[in-house]
Amino acid sequence: MALSSCLLVALGFLTAEVTLSAGSTGCVARNFGHGSVVCECNSTYCDSVGSVTLPPLGQYSSYLTSMAGSRLEAGQGRVQVNSTGAALRLTIVPYQKYQKIRGFGGAMTDAAAINILSLSAGAQDQLLRQYFSPEGISYSVVRVPMASCDFSTRAYTYADTPGDYNLDHFNLAPEDIKMKIPLLQRAQALSPRPLSLLASAWSAPAWMKTNDALIGKGSLKGKPGGKVHKTWAHYYIRFLEEYAKYNLTFWALTTGNEPSAGRMTNYSFQALGFTPEEQRDWVALDLGPALHASSRPHTHILILDDNRLLLPYWAKVVLSDIHAGRYIHGVAVHWYFDHIVPAEISLGTTHHLYPEYYLFGTEACSGFLPTDRGVKLGSWDRAEHYAHDILEDLNHYVVGWTDWNLALDQTGGPNWVKNFVDSPVVVDAHRDVFYKQPTFYSMAHFSKFLWEGSQRVGVSASRENRPGILCLHQTRWFSGSHLTQQVIISAPV
Repeated sequence: MALSSCLLVALGFLTAEVTLSAGSTGCVARNFGHGSVVCECNSTYCDSVGSVTLPPLGQYSSYLTSMAGSRLEAGQGRVQVNSTGAALRLTIVPYQKYQKIRGFGGAMTDAAAINILSLSAGAQDQLLRQYFSPEGISYSVVRVPMASCDFSTRAYTYADTPGDYNLDHFNLAPEDIKMKIPLLQRAQALSPRPLSLLASAWSAPAWMKTNDALIGKGSLKGKPGGKVHKTWAHYYIRFLEEYAKYNLTFWALTTGNEPSAGRMTNYSFQALGFTPEEQRDWVALDLGPALHASSRPHTHILILDDNRLLLPYWAKVVLSDIHAGRYIHGVAVHWYFDHIVPAEISLGTTHHLYPEYYLFGTEACSGFLPTDRGVKLGSWDRAEHYAHDILEDLNHYVVGWTDWNLALDQTGGPNWVKNFVDSPVVVDAHRDVFYKQPTFYSMAHFSKFLWEGSQRVGVSASRENRPGILCLHQTRWFSGSHLTQQVIISAPV
């Protein structure tokens, strides 16, 4: 389904009267010829929608982002109750209750940290505020790679000493201690609520793997329940414990980034292969018991952390096992190649089979395809793609959506294997500025308004959509005691 040239979020709240506070400041627009504009920010200025609260009883607030250059442009109006006019009529069905929102966010990769820290102190603060403060777009989720990934400048783990089964030589890297941890602490200080930190490992140390390398086709040596598998589970616990020393507590961890990649011959960067059967048994025999017995027993375990085209099969194998299932909280999905398998077949079927486990989006980015590679400053098509995928996920029981790198440079890196992609924020360190892409505002239309604990409920429309106005998302969300009417539509400008 194609979007047209505008994204509009209309929020109507039909309960207790409160006020709206939106001190909006405008976008400094720059056009790089990719369909729309970016908003340029520096150490002293950045556009901001301001903090947002619920509007008065019977009114709605709208926030418009358009191809022409509007960015979260605020408006207000009055809800017409029982109108008989020609307008599209939406009827809330509050007894139809679906999933509750966990949150939205991005990843603090090594590359993201390098780019943020390449700016002056003032510009760094502006960038972090844009993501994490109430005046910004209120990100609440941050994915943190455990050791290196392709968006690093080198390949490393925290236990590179061969045969160190007791992890006596386990140490966080300088990338953690000098870059990611300080930035996460600053982000947490800006957020009014505790951030939901999510840990994902790309590869076990080479000496634990069948191919004796961080990259390429390789899995853990031995079998689940064996010495290597238990050491790998203990590695996760040590990571959580080391970060806790810096007052950073993780809400969840995944069983490993894209396990299917580690089963591909000549795969070019860090990976660890698992079949669903191997993942099931490792959780049941090693990771689950180790986490349960640790000082962090309430940390959630999310399986898969790979593309949704692997569902529902992967979930059936892992979650049908009572020994593994008792340790697991959710299923993590990536957005790549979503067009191959319809959402209802993958996400919907998985939810209906295992409704007690939530679905959570853990990675997405534009610019990953060989035919459409890297950064495109101001790309409106990519903003539409983000919005469409998030809406589709929300309508198929997903409780949150996590973008990939929080910030990249103008080449889409650094990336040690030159796997360059795009990011909602692109840094130009030479000018000490950063650009907020249209995808930044796509994320904002969700992260800013769908607060943690909001619940999707039902809605019906009076008629089919007419030409000129395309209703993409017809759901309702409860936020605390407030009924939130949310309609995200696209219309020509």
